[in-house]
Amino acid sequence: MKQYYIYILASQKNGVLYVGITGDLVKRVWQHKNNFVEGFTKKVLRFPLSRE
Repeated sequence: MKQYYIYILASQKNGVLYVGITGDLVKRVWQHKNNFVEGFTKKVLRFPLSRE
């Protein structure tokens, strides 16, 4: 059975939260970090993410 992961990313401290689901968490985070996929997260999420 395939495993899925729910993840939460933030655009910045007190910014927009993005919730997603994926079967390959490492690949999906890489896609977000490298603006690989067109759409909402490419416009809103900026890396590096704040760790505060």
